[in-house]
Amino acid sequence: MDGKDWVMLSTVIVAVVALVAAISALRAVRKSAGHAGTSPSGLTPADRYAFVINPSKQGAAEMRQAVLKYFERYGLDEPAFFETTEVDPGYGQSLHALRDGATVVVAAGGDGTVRAVASALAGKDATMGLLPLGTGNLLARNIDIDVTSVERALTTLTTPVSRTIDIGRLKILEVPDRDDAATVDSEHVFLVIGGIGFDAAMVAATSAELKKRVGWIAYFMGGIKHLHTRRSTVRISLDDTKRFQTTLRTLLIGNCGKLPGGLSLIPDAVIDDGRLDIAAVDTRAGLAGWLQLFGEVVMQGFGIRSNAAKKVGRIDHTTAEKVTVDVISGSQQVQVDGDVLGHAHSIEAWVEPSVLRVRAPIQP
Repeated sequence: MDGKDWVMLSTVIVAVVALVAAISALRAVRKSAGHAGTSPSGLTPADRYAFVINPSKQGAAEMRQAVLKYFERYGLDEPAFFETTEVDPGYGQSLHALRDGATVVVAAGGDGTVRAVASALAGKDATMGLLPLGTGNLLARNIDIDVTSVERALTTLTTPVSRTIDIGRLKILEVPDRDDAATVDSEHVFLVIGGIGFDAAMVAATSAELKKRVGWIAYFMGGIKHLHTRRSTVRISLDDTKRFQTTLRTLLIGNCGKLPGGLSLIPDAVIDDGRLDIAAVDTRAGLAGWLQLFGEVVMQGFGIRSNAAKKVGRIDHTTAEKVTVDVISGSQQVQVDGDVLGHAHSIEAWVEPSVLRVRAPIQP
């Protein structure tokens, strides 16, 4: 693939993503029309709120002031605030909040903060709230929390409507001897998607500075750097019974599947069905394969799938409660909800059904 092909591919991707994002934004505006000034209904003063906030996120200080003004306006007790650190991204702060009597612990940050708070609250008699501050805001998008309006997000988390969702856990089983290897035997919660292969390499290659400037579109630029990498041959085990070997670009393990810009990698994934949805993603034939694959992803978001037998870019779907992945040759990057864990030879992931209660809008 020469330079002109790369330019053509990146142009097509950015154009299509912009179109899908515009359609999604229009849908969101229509959905929220007439609700911008709506006050919370059924406020429960008995709830005690604690915000676990990532102070490094852009707008964190302003959001904290907005929270205080909101709580004062509606006569709610002033919430507690706990700041994350590089050493502890929110797990210890969430446990501290629970010990102090909080009944609703709010993750105010990006996807890493959400994972940390969820790890602490899973299986406990407490509710998690979300106040999106990150680039992806993956869980918020998947449970229809407004990621564009602090006021509407606050209305959702102070209205006593919750849903119980599943979480995924991913364990690193075997790692290579290299500096950027994952930590062997470490376990990691994910709420949306974990993956091994191209998706993790894309996240790892994405510039933090570019994310600040252009948002989630920066991930596509990171992905372009890895379009030429070799496919991987992997051995996959589903529920310890079904085993097979395949060659692919990446394996995605989803609890739910909606991404920024209205894209949906795993459209059938349901966040409370007690199953993980697994997508094997592959391309061949250079630029043609990547373009076909990207077209598949876009059309999935609109509920359209191609059943053509011969495709150079494809996504194959299945479900399981547990999946084990062994990279036969070499190692691959691993990620959970956009956090890169490092290179691994082997991983295992499983679902924990109905262990996390989250404040979310009323389901239609």
